[in-house]
Amino acid sequence: MNIQVSGICALLQVFDMPTSLRFYRDVLGFEIVQASQAGDQPDWVWIRLQDAELMLNTAYEAAERPAAPDPTRVVSHADTGLYFDCPDVEEIYRYLQKQGVEVNPPKVAPYGMRQLFVRDPDGYNLCFQCKAPC
Repeated sequence: MNIQVSGICALLQVFDMPTSLRFYRDVLGFEIVQASQAGDQPDWVWIRLQDAELMLNTAYEAAERPAAPDPTRVVSHADTGLYFDCPDVEEIYRYLQKQGVEVNPPKVAPYGMRQLFVRDPDGYNLCFQCKAPC
């Protein structure tokens, strides 16, 4: 039997949903497909940017959320990477700079992909890439 799939949608645990929504929705341009409630304070959202889908879920219930993220809980976020195929990495680089996002210039990886890395507010790695040259 061959398993058939038509996509994948990762789920990320986030500390502060309003901060994450400002980044993913307002900076990167994701649209909210569905949310656990209206407004900027839902506990869960399903977001989409063209063909890329992602879900964000609060790491804590509102009444149990600490004042700051638990370092032992978020230490592995830097080990999590989401790779987005895109046609023009340089355009995204310039756009993110204009938005005030801290980002280094794109580089070509040894395996031939031109890549732009950025971290989201929770420390997850996002990579925008295309096959070099692009």
